[in-house]
Amino acid sequence: MFETAGHALARRLPFHYGWAVVAAGTVAIFACLGMGRFALGMLLPSMAEALPLSRSEMGWISTGNFVGYMAAVTLGGRMVAMMGARRIVVGGLALVGISMILVSRTETYGQVLALYVLTGYGSGAANVPVMGLIAHWFGRKVRGRAAGFVVIGSGFAIMTSGALVPAINAVHGAEGWRVSWMVIGIMVLVAALIDLVVLRNHPSELGLEPVTGAGAGPTGTAPVCAAAPSPMARRRILAHLGALYAAFGFTYVIYATFIVTTLVRERGFPESTAGHFWSWIGLLSLASGPVFGSLSDRIGRRAGLMIVFSCQATAYGLVALPLPEPFLYASIILFGLVVWSIPSIMAAAVGDYLGPEQAAQAFGTITMIFALGQIAGPALAGWMADSWGSFSGSFAMAAVVAALGIVGAAFLPRSHKP
Repeated sequence: MFETAGHALARRLPFHYGWAVVAAGTVAIFACLGMGRFALGMLLPSMAEALPLSRSEMGWISTGNFVGYMAAVTLGGRMVAMMGARRIVVGGLALVGISMILVSRTETYGQVLALYVLTGYGSGAANVPVMGLIAHWFGRKVRGRAAGFVVIGSGFAIMTSGALVPAINAVHGAEGWRVSWMVIGIMVLVAALIDLVVLRNHPSELGLEPVTGAGAGPTGTAPVCAAAPSPMARRRILAHLGALYAAFGFTYVIYATFIVTTLVRERGFPESTAGHFWSWIGLLSLASGPVFGSLSDRIGRRAGLMIVFSCQATAYGLVALPLPEPFLYASIILFGLVVWSIPSIMAAAVGDYLGPEQAAQAFGTITMIFALGQIAGPALAGWMADSWGSFSGSFAMAAVVAALGIVGAAFLPRSHKP
């Protein structure tokens, strides 16, 4: 009875239910990555003063999150196969929310680190299945656009944390960071409830076909995918995509983790002003996933990745150099405009190269390599900043790695079009 009612409701909607799945995916990314990870950039300055934390310890807290994230990604394929994507996403979000609430009660660096590892595990458990669902619900012609709308959840979260954390700190003073962790954790638990209600694992559960976009055949069926690649070709493309994704993970997380701390501690900006900049990154990033995901649908994943890596390398270089203040604004604008582009392009690319049935597993594989970059980035950047007394060298290193990403993207093979 419930299944029939669900089918009827899905068919009465004025849009394909796949777009409801996209909206639920946006909520999941808002919670698991946007709040579970990127809010840390706003929380670090006041938390570092209260505990207190060195630059290296700040870097290790961020790295601990990615260690947990990679552990979840390593087990993700098996967990999804056993329990289904929907259950794993909801369980992951619940873990993120509970662990963040517990961080609000910590007294030492070690306690924060241990709990934030659990937050990372929940983030990885939720993120990979959500992105894998796109290949099931959408055909190639709209896959990049759909993935682009999902990843902008992080942008909404950055805007939220950029306004929320300074406001809470203004009211609660030195203990404001604790209230922020508590409030954010509760928001993540609400997101888990939303996804429990809305997400579905496959269009067939509601008696639907995937969204194919313009150009579908006359019957409305999905296009026929190219033949599956040989095992050797599959390993090659996974290694290539994984290396590019790791370069993105290594570089963007240095910027996302330390740009607010750099603005406050090294450039002399008030926390409220740095929060406004952080919110601007979030606002600008709302276009990054849909625009560049859709662009890659039109010009190809290779050209799309080259454009994005070029913008990122420029953004990192501008903040690394001792340039006048307007160049810092340009860096923030460039970073915001492209920050979620690569995840959306990668989610689409694995479906293009390997087919929708292998997309979730393949995205999990390259995300595991991506996580290695995220683990290395903050720890190395924090160590360099402690050694040199500034994050400038860390941002310069990120610029060089992003430039290597441009070169690597240029050598991607062309994907098979249906």
